[in-house]
Amino acid sequence: MLDSFDVMLYSMVLGPLMNDLAISKTAAGAIGSLTLVAAAAGGLAFGVVADRHGRVLALRWSVIIYAIFTAACGLAQNLTELLAFRVLLGLGMGGEWACGAALVSETWPARDRGKALGLMQSSWAIGYALAALTSALVLPLGGWRVVFFVGLAPALLTIWMRRSVKEPDAWSSSRPLVKAPLSQFADLFRDRLGRFTIAITLMNACALFAWWGFNLWIPAYLSLPETQGGLGRPAHVMTALILVMQFGMWLGYVTFGIVSDSVGRKPSYIFYLASASCVLFIYSVTRSSLILFLLGPLVAFFGTGHFAGLGVATAEIYETRIRATAQGFTYNVGRIASAAAPFTVGSWAATRGFPSAFRLAAIFFALAAFIWIWIPETRRE
Repeated sequence: MLDSFDVMLYSMVLGPLMNDLAISKTAAGAIGSLTLVAAAAGGLAFGVVADRHGRVLALRWSVIIYAIFTAACGLAQNLTELLAFRVLLGLGMGGEWACGAALVSETWPARDRGKALGLMQSSWAIGYALAALTSALVLPLGGWRVVFFVGLAPALLTIWMRRSVKEPDAWSSSRPLVKAPLSQFADLFRDRLGRFTIAITLMNACALFAWWGFNLWIPAYLSLPETQGGLGRPAHVMTALILVMQFGMWLGYVTFGIVSDSVGRKPSYIFYLASASCVLFIYSVTRSSLILFLLGPLVAFFGTGHFAGLGVATAEIYETRIRATAQGFTYNVGRIASAAAPFTVGSWAATRGFPSAFRLAAIFFALAAFIWIWIPETRRE
């Protein structure tokens, strides 16, 4: 939740930030892309740290890093400073998911793993909604800089984590088997695991490209004036449209865990991704606030809910001693490839318009569904 809250504050204040610092759509998209590259590097590094030194320790430091540098974004005076702070924020943000997914997957039994990770992942929607509410409340009073300062709050979570969250027994028992970092990565490509690692990484790259290409730009699309290619909706209407999408996102996360535990990981993933592609295409061709209000939750439901299954699938494919490394690799190398999304969609929107750019994102959802042909079913009774 707090990871989502911090990272999405940038999207919430993108309009006034661009105007204040004289940043173009292309430059703003480039910052988003480089943040994702940094997040990928952080995810790879923290995955190894989590396997060698513990899930909780790695998780705690990732939270501290992204909280501190979210607040630092509020001090940026120009494009260069903002870029530096977002890159450093990305390093912490990237580590959080791999560590948390490994921690939860090793704590819950296999029969309920999908539900547990679905619940964990569903909190992303809550954080996104909190970012929208914080922006709506703080932005008119203190400006975009104060909005970023609020992002320091997640650092307080680490005090509780240090005292109350213990390492899972599965990690403790596997610790003597953990190898050097290069050997850890090499094991991801041994025998048939190599094929699965490549397929999961490519699938995740396409899904993340679509997600970031759409979600980073949707607040700007809704709020920017029509002369700049947006819909020109008032701030309260934009906030309402974002909030209702987060309800759909939360519901998508929660139901994916239940569905995947019942019918399997693979069919659930394919259905959600294919549906996301179709609904996003329809969303891109309408300008009615009422239709956007109705379609938004469906786009978020299918386009985000499937992420609840990634931690489950990777937890069930890879053994404990390389699990966090595998989750960090497949998610974050995919994130490197998807890092082109904010820049690509921003550039595409600048020349061809936002609707065309969002249809490009819809194509990548369809590609992600197709790649599941090469990923095995992993549900366990």
